[in-house]
Amino acid sequence: MGGQNLILNTTSYKNSTGENYTIQLLQYFISNIVVTKANGTRYTVPQDSSYFLISEANPDSRFAHVKVPEGDYSKITFTLGVDSLRSTMDVSKRTGVLDPAGGMESGMYWGWNSGYIFFKMEGTSPQAPLDPTGANKYRYHIGGFGGYSAPTINNIKTITVDLTARGIAQVRTNRSANIHFFVDIDKVLSGTNPVSIAANPQVMFSDFSVKVANNFTAMFTHDHTEN
Repeated sequence: MGGQNLILNTTSYKNSTGENYTIQLLQYFISNIVVTKANGTRYTVPQDSSYFLISEANPDSRFAHVKVPEGDYSKITFTLGVDSLRSTMDVSKRTGVLDPAGGMESGMYWGWNSGYIFFKMEGTSPQAPLDPTGANKYRYHIGGFGGYSAPTINNIKTITVDLTARGIAQVRTNRSANIHFFVDIDKVLSGTNPVSIAANPQVMFSDFSVKVANNFTAMFTHDHTEN
């Protein structure tokens, strides 16, 4: 969170508009992982092994394990969200973290809108209005894959990170490579599109969600690689 460790519930942060807030819930989907060598050769991780739900409350979920062929990889690409093809597949093809029933339990599926929530952040802020429970809550539930039969909001974001400056991934049969990212959640509210909690305390399937989603690509930076 802007250079400091994010702590749920107890630590207050300040966005670029000067509003204080805490984070109580933070989780998002990472999917469609592709690694690229310096010569441009790409390897796409099989889709069925390429969907992960990252939850700040679950430390084990912060590690996305994939298998790729031996090689020296200088670039990694992934999607923040769930692609339109998988979103529209039969439910039998959407298992594990993509199981709609499980997604509803984890709060990452809209039953009313038949779609995945790609990114969810909730918390409290003095600038947020009182909700029915008497809490000053804000809620950012960002999704939208472009629509089934007619164009709608598309908040799928493809993110590419160059690994060369801080260590390429040297994958070998007897050795894995661990690519460490910093994910700066401060960028969500204080990125290219500053987000005011007072003005937008509840952002879901609305035009403003596009502005929030456009901040996602700046969240990820490569810290180092362990080979």
